[in-house]
Amino acid sequence: MPRKPAAKKPSAPEGLRRHHKHIALVLQGGGALGAYQAGVYEELFSTRYQPDWIAGVSIGAINAALIAGNPPARRIERLSEFWHLVSSGVGHVATHLSQSPWMDPEGSFTQPRSAFNQFSAMWSAVLGIPGFYRPRVPPAWFQPDGAPGALSIYDTAPLRETLLELIDFDLINSKKVRLSVGAVNVTTGNSEYFDNFERTIGPEHIMASGALPPAFAPVVIDGQAYWDGGIVSNTPLQYVLDSRSDDSLMAVQVDLFSARGVLPANLSQVQQRQKDILYSSRTRYNANMAAQVANSRKALRELLAALPTNLKRGLDAQTLAEINRSAPTDIVHLIYRQKTYELESKDYEFSRVSVMEHWQAGQRDMRDTITHPDWLSSVGIDDGVTQYDLTRHTRPV
Repeated sequence: MPRKPAAKKPSAPEGLRRHHKHIALVLQGGGALGAYQAGVYEELFSTRYQPDWIAGVSIGAINAALIAGNPPARRIERLSEFWHLVSSGVGHVATHLSQSPWMDPEGSFTQPRSAFNQFSAMWSAVLGIPGFYRPRVPPAWFQPDGAPGALSIYDTAPLRETLLELIDFDLINSKKVRLSVGAVNVTTGNSEYFDNFERTIGPEHIMASGALPPAFAPVVIDGQAYWDGGIVSNTPLQYVLDSRSDDSLMAVQVDLFSARGVLPANLSQVQQRQKDILYSSRTRYNANMAAQVANSRKALRELLAALPTNLKRGLDAQTLAEINRSAPTDIVHLIYRQKTYELESKDYEFSRVSVMEHWQAGQRDMRDTITHPDWLSSVGIDDGVTQYDLTRHTRPV
């Protein structure tokens, strides 16, 4: 299971290049893959780059609330408790695999790992996940139309109990750390963010962000029903960019699905590739558009600077100069790049061994990013958006 380390004292890593007024941690949705984000945060916690704004969708919203809803000294511990809990179901079965053809006495897999993962995912689908969701009894198709139980396969009441146990919502609503979680209004189809700088946040807002149909029922908040924010956009990056202030910002964007991949060779790979494309969710597009806008602003600023003095003093030029004012933004991009044995079930495969692998992969990628020679290397840029994907060529797609 993910270990429960003592809190580390933040320290400045080698290669520090730039100072940022604000640091945002941006967490994509991706179910069981979310342990990768926990690993990223554990490694980030040991640096000087402590986020004061955490935005998430779906499992990213849960991780975000676990971080924002606990004091710094307890955040990694709480993340570990959550991921230990949700990986405990198949974990009990896995402890007996050494007596079966799956593993040898040393704990090594004797059968294809993908077969174990599929078994684990099937277990999660049939019996549910401890502390997260359980199958509805009676099933949805035996319940009358319009009944709450008719709208989903699983009941997420266990998740509410888990959130209340592991998260201090009073701390979240004290606004010491900004928290933003994305959901979708079921009747309007519009994306909406629940932000503790704008409203009081409770467990229902976190659950709404992760209410992916048809597995989970919509969550009703103030008379409106909400589903998982990933239906419209699986990353909160655009919300962060649209809502940022005029201060410099570093956004650590942690994605769980890669837009890049290989041509599928069978139906299983087709499903996997479709899911990757669907839930990578315009991530690169949003970042590229932000960079394009920043570059346009830079060009406009240079044009205004070249104007004759009498035109610079004009109202139009002053208005353009004011709306063109912006601060530098660095987007540090980390993407979980799956193992070859992971299949389309990777986002609901909660075995302990997979959760550990994802957590450790997040630690490794964050560490490799911070120690990379190009880490925040664009010294001297006073405006614009710079993107960094420093593990892209070091990990197989």
